[in-house]
Amino acid sequence: MAKATSPIPKGYSTVTPVLTLEDTRKAIDWYKKALNAEELSTSVGPDGKILHAAIRIGSSHLMLHDEMKDGGKGPRTLGGSPVELWLYVEDCDAVFKRAIDAGAVAKAPVSDQFWGDRWGGFTDPFGLGWSVATHKEDLTKEEIESRQTEFFAEMAGKTG
Repeated sequence: MAKATSPIPKGYSTVTPVLTLEDTRKAIDWYKKALNAEELSTSVGPDGKILHAAIRIGSSHLMLHDEMKDGGKGPRTLGGSPVELWLYVEDCDAVFKRAIDAGAVAKAPVSDQFWGDRWGGFTDPFGLGWSVATHKEDLTKEEIESRQTEFFAEMAGKTG
């Protein structure tokens, strides 16, 4: 057995999300189709449930597993999740469309945002919220604050 050369496995970052889902196999297949995920590994228990899986979307790793009797519950079982995943991609319009075409539900259409990203949001068929964005402008803190003030003033005018 070779000794690890690093305390963090190659390709992983310090924080790696772990998703608990009702049907991890279906989720992996959906993430492959909608988000171009690559399945890295899958361990299945004797009952057929996925005990651990790893996927990569772009340069980011996610770990996933099925709900377990004595373990965590997925977002649909819980009635939603306070956690959302943010995905930076080269073409957020194309990824958003592919996700919607694959069965995601749009929460916010893709549009240019005051902080310099083109961004949209959707909920995947497994109850997880996703933001998909393409960074378009490098802005200073002052530029973002100015645009934010304008944005909220405009929003207040639309509702009032």
